[in-house]
Amino acid sequence: MTPQELKAACLAMTGAREEFPFDDANSVFKVGGKIFAISRLAAEPLRVSLKCEPELAVQLRLSYSAIIPGYHLNKRHWNTVVLDGSVPDEMVVELIEDSYDLVVAGLPKREREKLHWRSLGERG
Repeated sequence: MTPQELKAACLAMTGAREEFPFDDANSVFKVGGKIFAISRLAAEPLRVSLKCEPELAVQLRLSYSAIIPGYHLNKRHWNTVVLDGSVPDEMVVELIEDSYDLVVAGLPKREREKLHWRSLGERG
C-alpha cells in the first residue's frame, strides 16, 4: 500500500477529514472530531496507527509481526500496522474501516445520524 492509497482509504470514510494537529508530517484522520487513524505518510517504512477492539488487537499482534502496540498511544486500544506488504492491503482497509466504526459508534447519536451510520445490529 502506498501513502496515496492509505490516505485515500482513510478519506473514503464518510465524514473523514485529514488534519495536522501535531505537526506538518503526521496526518491525523478524524471523524466527528475524533481520531481514527494517524500516519506519517512520508515515513519509511510506511505505518498507520488504528483504533482496535482490545481482544482483536492482541490477536492481530500475535498473528502478524507487522502489527504492534500503538506507537505513543493507548496500547490496549490502538495498533500500529507497518505497511511492509506482510499484511494484505485488503486487511489494512478492513482495519481502517473497523477503526472508523469504533470511533463513530462512540459519537453522539446526532453525529452518527449526520453520517448516516448504523451499528452492525441496525444493518440489514
